[in-house]
Amino acid sequence: MSEQRSCVDCGVLNCHTGESEYPEFCPTAALSADTIEKVRSLYEEEENRKVSVISAQIENEFYLRYTRVEEVVEFARRMEYKKIGIATCVGLIDESRILARILRKNGFEVFGAVCKTGAFLKTEVGVPEEDITRTGAVMCNPVMQAELLNQEGTDFNVVMGLCVGHDSLFYKYSEALVTTLVAKDRVLAHNPAGALYQAGAYYKKLLK
Repeated sequence: MSEQRSCVDCGVLNCHTGESEYPEFCPTAALSADTIEKVRSLYEEEENRKVSVISAQIENEFYLRYTRVEEVVEFARRMEYKKIGIATCVGLIDESRILARILRKNGFEVFGAVCKTGAFLKTEVGVPEEDITRTGAVMCNPVMQAELLNQEGTDFNVVMGLCVGHDSLFYKYSEALVTTLVAKDRVLAHNPAGALYQAGAYYKKLLK
């Protein structure tokens, strides 16, 4: 069985540079005019267009100058958001408190929801007893986090270190747009890209 190739297998990136040719497996080259127009038309929707324009402006103006925290503040300001939700892991509550102070100092109303909100037990949703011995009996509750922020009417939500999978459920149920400020990686000081750099060096060594 042959493996399907896609963008992650491309060494040309002509879609980005326009200086070469698309490889034969390129998804862009295979797109129909109807599909391109269907997606392009979605950017005519007011929110999509505004997000796209403001994101591009911030990237252009502050490239290699602003931290992601600063970009979040600038994006929220230009989008004219008033109330920002923070969906935080209990393990990053201190960092979320700092973020809340920064956002409030910049004129935003802030409402946070910690991952253990609702205090459900993991066994209530089918987690076996043997799978709660190390990390505790109270489950992370991203659906409740989303519900609380929905009820509060937040304009924009920021994820702070939710676990893999839990973050997915939060994105699924959040009514407001979401960005991620911290991607949890306890092994690498919340720098998950570090594993990719390590793996890259490791495989280069193996391929010598």
